[in-house]
Amino acid sequence: MPSFSEYSLLPTLLETLGELGLKRPTEIQAATIPPQLKGRSVLGVAETGSGKTLAYVLPVLHQLKTLENEGDAVEVAGRPRGVVLVPGRELGAQVVKVFKSLTHGTRLRVRSVLGGTKKQIARQNVGGLFEVLVATPGRLAQFLDSGELKLDDVRVVVFDEADQLLDPGFLPIARRVVRECPRQARLAMFAATLAQALDDVARELFAEEPHRVRTRGSRKALPTLRTDNRVVGKGQRFATLRKVLAEGRSTGALLFANTRAQCEAIAEWLDEEGLPYVTYMGEMDSKVRRANLDAFRRGDVDLLVATDLGGRGLDIDRVERVINVHLPKGLDNYRHRAGRTARAGRPGLVVNLVTERDKPLLELLELREPKRR
Repeated sequence: MPSFSEYSLLPTLLETLGELGLKRPTEIQAATIPPQLKGRSVLGVAETGSGKTLAYVLPVLHQLKTLENEGDAVEVAGRPRGVVLVPGRELGAQVVKVFKSLTHGTRLRVRSVLGGTKKQIARQNVGGLFEVLVATPGRLAQFLDSGELKLDDVRVVVFDEADQLLDPGFLPIARRVVRECPRQARLAMFAATLAQALDDVARELFAEEPHRVRTRGSRKALPTLRTDNRVVGKGQRFATLRKVLAEGRSTGALLFANTRAQCEAIAEWLDEEGLPYVTYMGEMDSKVRRANLDAFRRGDVDLLVATDLGGRGLDIDRVERVINVHLPKGLDNYRHRAGRTARAGRPGLVVNLVTERDKPLLELLELREPKRR
């Protein structure tokens, strides 16, 4: 694997990477950064925790700072040159954090308009000159409608967690963004899974055939990820969960269910057991949801009960276990849940509480036989 120093990145970026202790790219970074630096659009598919965010952040910063160095700086407020579209606020906040960790030497301005943030605060964010915008679909649409943001000077557009483009609430704004940007703007699309339907959408959005990359790890389980299937008898789900939780009380664990009602039942049981927890669901007030996530991230509590909203984009170092109290119906949702642990080479464990109705999913996962812990 090459080192970052072998790429034609700006010296300020290489210096910051060195300060952060980042010397060698991951597989997805090594495969997608060089073509982006040459101006190619890319479609990258890689397993969760593989470093997809940095794979597009570095080329975006390099491209936009190079324009400034050549005398073509941003001169009009509300006209970003790089747009990153993300499906949710929490992922957006993480992306902004990655950008800002690399800009103290490169001196580019990163702003955000994210759902769940007061519109007045978002308005202040984009009121001046800046180069990079990180946005959620609904909030971006509001600012485009009001004319406070314009995309006519955009040079690069990134779709993060691109498999969410298939969501009816995401795809229309994605099409609008591409339509309102200059045709020569470079596109980058990154996802953990690539369904045929997403491939069709990609062909629609890209003006030209992109450089396609699919890492080896996107097709198989991570080597640091272990799986433990627990067969659950009728009426024994919580009894089994009690045993699982007793095996690792000191570690951060995500408890997944498919519906709000299932999450509430788990929460009620945890209350009865006297086990501290927080919840994370789409139907919650966004402020409460963020506060719960922050409490879990800090280690104030060790259990986070979540719907599949928690399976997308969250990067929390202390998650050592993912417990599927209720297994999802689809393979993609399973992979996203499992991807919350064993990130960046760290070890992780997925525990599945398995009932008779889960056999079709297990056949897809080739997990019919429980694996040793």
